[in-house]
Amino acid sequence: MKILVDADACPGKSIIEKVARENNVEVIMYCDINHVLNSNYSIIKYVDGGFQSVDMVLINKVESGDIVISQDYGVAAMALGKKAYAINPKGYIYDDNNMDQLLFERHISSKIRRSGGKTFNPKKRTKQDDERLEKNLLKLIYRCRDN
Repeated sequence: MKILVDADACPGKSIIEKVARENNVEVIMYCDINHVLNSNYSIIKYVDGGFQSVDMVLINKVESGDIVISQDYGVAAMALGKKAYAINPKGYIYDDNNMDQLLFERHISSKIRRSGGKTFNPKKRTKQDDERLEKNLLKLIYRCRDN
């Protein structure tokens, strides 16, 4: 088991590393060459800056039983399809029970934006988001170890 992070715009990296370090889990953070990441724990992998380049490299590296951290529902859906676990940086766990609804909402929002409409921006990160990320990442680590 390893944790793969879509790290281009991922808040909570310090929480992810803290939980991983305490549980002796490898973390690989993927970002494009337009970002700079520093870590004393994680492996940082840089990829080209093309459209969805980070997403494609990450998904090609994920294996069954890994944990993927991403805000992107598409990345999460592909991770679930490879029998990995997926969680977003606010700590919400993606699974087969909520993925169809999330992808449908993304589709509707995209149609609204393409037609000139406006959609809501994500809410600002809260302390509850940090706590949820820590709690649910631990839950996934334990679930991976039990399987």
